[in-house]
Amino acid sequence: MTVGGRTLRVSVRTGTDDSVPPLLLMNGIGASLEVLQPFVDALHPRRTVVRFDVPGVGGSPRPVVPYNLTTFSPVVAGLLSRLGFDDPVDVLGLSWGGGLAQHFAVQHRRRVRRLVLAATATGSLMVPADPRVLARMLTPRRHRDPEYARRIAGDIYGGTMRTHPERAAQALHSASRLGPRRGYYFQLAASTGWSSLPFLKLIRQPTLLVMGDDDPIIPAVNARIMARLLPDARLHLYRGGHIALITEAAELAPVVEDFLDG
Repeated sequence: MTVGGRTLRVSVRTGTDDSVPPLLLMNGIGASLEVLQPFVDALHPRRTVVRFDVPGVGGSPRPVVPYNLTTFSPVVAGLLSRLGFDDPVDVLGLSWGGGLAQHFAVQHRRRVRRLVLAATATGSLMVPADPRVLARMLTPRRHRDPEYARRIAGDIYGGTMRTHPERAAQALHSASRLGPRRGYYFQLAASTGWSSLPFLKLIRQPTLLVMGDDDPIIPAVNARIMARLLPDARLHLYRGGHIALITEAAELAPVVEDFLDG
């Protein structure tokens, strides 16, 4: 679909119950929408689920000009309108997608009913990861090289990836579609210098924070800070790492659905 001058690859799993608000998923950096398939499969079929590839990632063509969270949020709002979802939807943002979700919840607050922030933080103003972890996030190599992903999985993703690193490689590569390298760098640049810390109190929607206690990319202290600053927040701190929403979807999907149905 082409919205606001951006062409995006979109997936919609139509639910069986029209009374349940759709769930819009916003993915992590460099990940195509297929990466979230285990989580989608773990959700009840009554719930409609919408996913998309950001420009230059997965099946979306690379952007002609760069974008940032401020300019991309209206594209997401337009996408929902094109799909016929004019009533408020629920939004879940994972990692990088959590930044976009926070921005979207403020910039288009009438489009968001409830917000789920998984393995994410407040952007440039946060308690940072170890510099060695951040250095490995500056390259898309883990998305392009399964052996490299397996080798570094424990160090950057933590949790069960420390003992079963092959699960990270499987999650990132089993069905994922690769976009051009430039797409990864466009996505990385889109959030450079951005922070939600100054406007967290403007996020009025009920918010669930789903964070791991062994996440090398997003230290758990960030979740506790966000839980204190968000006006209506609930924190679910699980035993695990950065991509548990995917690798342990069967455990975390019910937590998310309980919140959305609450």
